[in-house]
Amino acid sequence: MEVRNCRKCGRMFNYMSGTPICAACKEKLEEKFQEVKAFVSENKKATIAMIAEECDVDANQIRKWVREERLEFSADSPIGLPCENCGAIIRSGKYCEKCKNEMVNRFGEVLPKPKQEEPVQKKTKESPRMRFLDN
Repeated sequence: MEVRNCRKCGRMFNYMSGTPICAACKEKLEEKFQEVKAFVSENKKATIAMIAEECDVDANQIRKWVREERLEFSADSPIGLPCENCGAIIRSGKYCEKCKNEMVNRFGEVLPKPKQEEPVQKKTKESPRMRFLDN
């Protein structure tokens, strides 16, 4: 654990991981997210600039929520972000479905496949007779 200053308000807090903002600012940010989410669901044709102005949120924060797949726009929305790989317009996330599938396939090819062990055959007795050892 380390002590840091919050990027939003400047207060000191115990930083664990993630965005370096204090708990109070995280809570305010989550409230803003809920407000933006409600606004987007009511105004499906709104642009990012309109959403940012109406909800008093930075446009980059809205894009971040979309990239994190926390916020998704409908198919008839004018908002679309480019896929980070091929540039196709997407409604949420970082990659389009085609690029996601290609990455999954490539990832599967890179990983070594586990070796399948041959089943061990039990040795069978030659005959069902009882045997004695000579002293």
